[in-house]
Amino acid sequence: MDLTELADRLAIAETLALYCRGIDRCDPEQLAAAFTPDAVIDYGDGARPIAEVIPGLMAGLGTMRLTQHNISNTVMRIAGDSAKAETNCVALHIIPAPEGEVEMVVGGRYLDTLARREGRWLIAERLYVMDWNRTTPATMTLEGGLFDGLQRRGARGDEDPSTAWWSEA
Repeated sequence: MDLTELADRLAIAETLALYCRGIDRCDPEQLAAAFTPDAVIDYGDGARPIAEVIPGLMAGLGTMRLTQHNISNTVMRIAGDSAKAETNCVALHIIPAPEGEVEMVVGGRYLDTLARREGRWLIAERLYVMDWNRTTPATMTLEGGLFDGLQRRGARGDEDPSTAWWSEA
């Protein structure tokens, strides 16, 4: 592996991580920035253009108190200005419900085709494969014991502590 391929792999990994950040912060601009403008996404319900997918994602995610998408085990193949990447994802979703919050955890894989555009690696096509899921009453605790001292909490959009932190960079 030469330095160019290593740099490409790091850039692709950054794009995949920024997708997760855009999803978890409910930031449609950051989410869109991970994709080519003509990207197509198929989460298993049919392929649709990115411009149609993002509003639906934001609406669905907006009903949840929080999500956290964790990616790992990315296998990549790069050929010039195109690449393929298979990436494992485990995503936690905390969903309000009348009987109390529900915790849904979904495990799957992103099958991405990426393109280098103007020096940046972007997702041009995404297929999602769900491998497993689990839904249970939420058990998250925010008070008591060690949690009493932990007052900085993740949030959506500009309310998240990272927004101010990144603005200082």
